[in-house]
Amino acid sequence: MRVFIVGASGFLGRCLLAALEDAGHDVLCGVRDTARSPCARCVTVDFTRDHRIEDWLPRLEGIHAVINCVGILREHGGQTFSALHEEAPRALFAACAQARVDKVIQISALGADEGARSRYHLSKRRADEFLVSLPVAWTIVRPSLVFGLGGESARLFTALATLPVIPLPGDGEQKVQPIHIDDLTAALVTVVERDDFLRRHLDAVGPRAITFRDWIATLRTQLGLPHARFIAIPWRLVRAGTEMLSKIPGVLFDVEALDMLQRGNIAPPDAITRALGRPLRPLEQFIPTSQASILAAAARLRWWLPLLRWSVALVWIATGIISLGIFPLPESYALLARVGVTGTLAPFALYGAAAIDLLFGVGTVLLQRRRWLWRAQIALVFAYSTVIAIMLPEFWLHPFGPLLKNVPLIVIIAFLHEFEER
Repeated sequence: MRVFIVGASGFLGRCLLAALEDAGHDVLCGVRDTARSPCARCVTVDFTRDHRIEDWLPRLEGIHAVINCVGILREHGGQTFSALHEEAPRALFAACAQARVDKVIQISALGADEGARSRYHLSKRRADEFLVSLPVAWTIVRPSLVFGLGGESARLFTALATLPVIPLPGDGEQKVQPIHIDDLTAALVTVVERDDFLRRHLDAVGPRAITFRDWIATLRTQLGLPHARFIAIPWRLVRAGTEMLSKIPGVLFDVEALDMLQRGNIAPPDAITRALGRPLRPLEQFIPTSQASILAAAARLRWWLPLLRWSVALVWIATGIISLGIFPLPESYALLARVGVTGTLAPFALYGAAAIDLLFGVGTVLLQRRRWLWRAQIALVFAYSTVIAIMLPEFWLHPFGPLLKNVPLIVIIAFLHEFEER
């Protein structure tokens, strides 16, 4: 069967592509960047712009089944819920009906039902309802939390599970029902191959419901870590903190996602078990024992890297503010004079260096791609240290070690340069 996966470069799309190819299907990938496509046969699609039936019809020639895997948890720029979850899918589904595609599989979300409240769920539900209204064979698959190595939710939850003390939203009794990515993709292959799941909603959930507290504790045990220590955070503080953190670029979780967690994410597993044709993978076996130590180290980096980055930013910002006048100006000028900077050059040197420190601090927090910034910081710290070592050698032997502290600072910045995601 010739299958068209839209959103094939995403986590689910990549895993589904491998499962379909293993099953012997001919797969066409719809991706935004064909140069980075996970498959040999691909076409360019852009859900932010492809909102007309005419955009999709040429791509559907010879296609037997279409699977829409496109989805976002947070809006960013032109990637809005309206564009990606509603307008583009409606055009795609209408084109499928016009092209007489045999079946359309929509990857929706558990919770995109009559009780939907979040913009994420509501946008998914509106696309689902439009698909149901068309003269085309459809299956709407509604996954719960999907866990799999390389997935964003897996990174988030394993990072949380490795914290020394794990904060819980409220009492941590929210209900979740994670499904392993291998079970989901295997079930989707069945839906592609068989017709007994047509015109049905299929809730893709794990074998059993579990509280959020127990879910994180289960992951921690599989990572080979000691018993978890939890701290319950009042719900109001959790919401306020999440609202603040959601303003930071790249943060996955926001208030709407928190509300979806609070609502619960569970359903009976009977239908997905029947589609899978075997028992669902137990939650206690989501992480292979052979990979536990590697995953635990990677999970720790997930929260250690931001912590190190913010600490470096704090050093630069504090240094800049102190240099602007908190430290006595006469003493600053006296130090500059000892390294040969006097007269009208002294204020420029002092305030210029302070401005650079502040810019480095702000850039460390706000910029997404920082490799050049790390290199510039290392160069500046090395230059400062060299000048001070030659002109003010007593700082090597100072009780507070102001010059020696630059050594671990350079190492930390070099570490960030090597290990932060590019």
